[in-house]
Amino acid sequence: MKFFLIAISAISLLATSLNAQWKPAGEKIKTSWGENLTPENVHQEYPRPIIERQEWLNLNGLWDYAITDLDKPSPHKFDGKILVPFPVESSLSGVQKNVGDKKNLWYARNFQVPANWKGRKILLHFGAVDWKTEVWINDIKIGSHIGGYTPFSFDITPYLNKTGQQKLTVKVWDPTDRGPQARGKQVSNPHAIWYTPVTGIWQTVWLEPVSTSFITTLQTVPDIDKNRLAVKAFVEESKLGDIIEVKVYNKKDVVAQARANYMYEVEVYLNNPQLWSPENPFLYDLDIALIREGKTIDKIKSYAAMRKISTQRDGNGIVRLQLNNKDYFHFGPLDQGWWPDGLYTAPSDEALRFDIQKTKDLGYNMIRKHVKVEPARWYTHCDQIGILVWQDMPNGDRGPHWQNREYFSGMEFQRSPESESVYRKEWKDIVDFLYSYPSIVVWVPFNEAWGQFKTNEITEWTKTYDPSRLVNPASGGNHYPVGDMLDLHNYPGPELYLFDGQRANVLGEYGGIGLVLDGHLWEPDRNWGYVQFKTSEEATDEYIKYAEKLKKLIKSGFSAAVYTQTTDVEIEVNGLMTYDRKVIKLNPERIKKINLEISNILNKK
Repeated sequence: MKFFLIAISAISLLATSLNAQWKPAGEKIKTSWGENLTPENVHQEYPRPIIERQEWLNLNGLWDYAITDLDKPSPHKFDGKILVPFPVESSLSGVQKNVGDKKNLWYARNFQVPANWKGRKILLHFGAVDWKTEVWINDIKIGSHIGGYTPFSFDITPYLNKTGQQKLTVKVWDPTDRGPQARGKQVSNPHAIWYTPVTGIWQTVWLEPVSTSFITTLQTVPDIDKNRLAVKAFVEESKLGDIIEVKVYNKKDVVAQARANYMYEVEVYLNNPQLWSPENPFLYDLDIALIREGKTIDKIKSYAAMRKISTQRDGNGIVRLQLNNKDYFHFGPLDQGWWPDGLYTAPSDEALRFDIQKTKDLGYNMIRKHVKVEPARWYTHCDQIGILVWQDMPNGDRGPHWQNREYFSGMEFQRSPESESVYRKEWKDIVDFLYSYPSIVVWVPFNEAWGQFKTNEITEWTKTYDPSRLVNPASGGNHYPVGDMLDLHNYPGPELYLFDGQRANVLGEYGGIGLVLDGHLWEPDRNWGYVQFKTSEEATDEYIKYAEKLKKLIKSGFSAAVYTQTTDVEIEVNGLMTYDRKVIKLNPERIKKINLEISNILNKK
């Protein structure tokens, strides 16, 4: 009993010590999740549910940090503590400092490898780091990565000490809007629809033990017309004769299984499969094994869904979006995924899920993930809750003149060879990362001419690389006769000002109804919206007015619509919710009722 009390006391002292080293920085508004955050409870969930192994070690928490000039080596003395995985500019990092393109951001921490991992490869995973990352283990540089939105990892086994503490050092450089890379809404000087920069680690960092040969990634492709699920497992250090085995579960029951040479897809056939949709988000569990000479070398858990996204002409000759071979109207908000306390990083996994669930509760069936890529868990939540996702490529570099009310007739913008290479690499990395999430139904490579180039080529590449999904080539223009849809933007109310008889016609953005709520503002004296109202009732009335107009335009040709937007973001006050997620600004009962009417106009057929 005495030992137990001493142990509890030691844990309490450690927690007190950690909290003394960290507190949220600045005086900006906070979410309720941010208010309850501690260094001990920061993003403790398994970060990659679609490829899950039992053993892992979370490296989130307090790290040392320093901001130095570009030409300076690794610092001997650090500036203080930073709470990983929150970007350095955020409040929840405990730092809230801008870095800029003239400085490097350094991180350091020690860790110990669990003793029972001995004899296996140790992988160091980063969920995402913005933008150029270099990594050292025990003062040995082991690798680098370029790109701000996708996960990457290193085999650190050869560089580890045999026992004891291991030293991890990370250097990050991010030019934000002074480089050609994908950056979304980040700018050096935030204003209007452009937001605070995000630099450095902004998703979970973790360790994982694996076998010498192991499964690295998966591609699962459903075919509901043939009752077939194709599973391609990619294997590191494969050998001739290796076999991939896939077992498919409906709850605890194995309903199908198959094997194939590791170089080929495993084709699994299902009897009367349950189809995934927002109304029935049914997921099959998967066990996937790498087998060599009769022995299981590696085993992972995953999941998949049987669903189909396509287009088809209706009885009036209008090209419609279809889900599972039935006309289906896609309707949801523009979701930017920003947080007042964490910026790019949600304060908790519960918060990450909250926005999706609230979207579903308000009667929507889709989210357009706008010029940002989320952590893997966000997409799993969408899969589980049942929400369609349109996934944008985060924009970067400059772009051509925006021509949105007719097909583009000017000179297409030419990015530099470096800029073009950066775009192509990151877009491919994003598609690879998200390939197997059933909720994703549409790829959006460009938005409003931001960084737009070689539209025909990029669209055709995307369709060829992933033929299982639709491609929205340029949301809001510039328009080219390529891809699966013509996407119009119009503020504040919906308008069908162009029509394409060969593709689906969609309203990629509209709305932007502003409402200022004191006590929930990023900047009390500076706020912005396309139109602004003084009360929730007035704002709701305006929303209903636009919705009734949209219902008529659906019959005329629209097959999807995206309302701006899920939440307020910095000085934008046109969200359905306040930036801190503490208030739903419009009447939720009235909004849900009209949203369901819109969603079901085509879906009933």
